[in-house]
Amino acid sequence: MRKKAIVLLSGGLDSTTVMAIAKHEGFDLFGMSFFYGQRHFHELNAAKKIAEVFKAKKHIIINIDLDKIGGSALTADIKVPKSRSLNSISKGIPVTYVPARNTIFLSHALAWAEVMKSVDIFIGVNAIDYSGYPDCRPEFIKAFERMANLATKAGVEGKNRLKINTPLIKMTKAQIIKKGIELGVDYSLTHSCYDPGPDGSACGLCDSCFLRKKGFEDAGLIDPAI
Repeated sequence: MRKKAIVLLSGGLDSTTVMAIAKHEGFDLFGMSFFYGQRHFHELNAAKKIAEVFKAKKHIIINIDLDKIGGSALTADIKVPKSRSLNSISKGIPVTYVPARNTIFLSHALAWAEVMKSVDIFIGVNAIDYSGYPDCRPEFIKAFERMANLATKAGVEGKNRLKINTPLIKMTKAQIIKKGIELGVDYSLTHSCYDPGPDGSACGLCDSCFLRKKGFEDAGLIDPAI
């Protein structure tokens, strides 16, 4: 029987690469995306296409009203930072951080993993070329994995040990892109911008756009989504 992977799929560059890695490792893919009131909801259209391209066994979109909580430039009436330097991006936690987002996402993935009898959850967190989010750090992932094995029926019964797979966590953005190209990822399908136009076009100036652009430049490649 083939292994099943629950893949958190935003529609962005990192999560798409993670899905490619899971497929390459022989997993059947089960994609999970979220509409959480994010201003960059266009990413969900990308996620749908990507799930189809990778022939995911199932792709579901969960609705969570995080915009009712707010507290982030992605879910509230707060301006998305633009034209920041790499030095500025690497310092502090930006207003684009969505409170507890990865904890919430991973909790949903954990529930689905139990139902699907999967022991593998894949998430595209990265602790090198990222915007300083606390829920992208290795210590957070390790803590969540410990909690997951305490909080689930499978974990308590000792039948299976759930694993949070983070294949990108120690990679630079350039390395991530090169890995994706190696695995045949079509990055023209992906969407990364935090503050896209009404038609979904990237602003080119937010932190996410900046890190994406730098990643392709460092990899010596041209971003096909431009």
